[in-house]
Amino acid sequence: MTAFPLSDLEYHQLATRVLDVVESQIDQWLDQDVVDIDTHRTGGLLELSFENGSKMVLNTQPPLQEIWLAAKGGGYHYRHELGRWVDTRDGTELFASLSQHASAQSGRSLIFQAP
Repeated sequence: MTAFPLSDLEYHQLATRVLDVVESQIDQWLDQDVVDIDTHRTGGLLELSFENGSKMVLNTQPPLQEIWLAAKGGGYHYRHELGRWVDTRDGTELFASLSQHASAQSGRSLIFQAP
């Protein structure tokens, strides 16, 4: 399935929104004492550090118009298609994959909601 290319501005807005939503969800979990995940954001890179020392990284890739996820379970590339960020290999939605990997790394069921 081929998507129409995004303008650079559209990509930047959509990718930034993803990082904002992830950071906001983690802040809510911290406030509610659900899980302890530290975040560190530098530009288009968001690093999540878990209590057990493991990490996940979300990284924007403007030249490719992708978002990359590095987790203990592997590395994944997501492209915006039809209003969703989907894995370029198997079509898995980014927030579903993020939830799966964050749950595995934290030892708790964590659900990230797509904006």
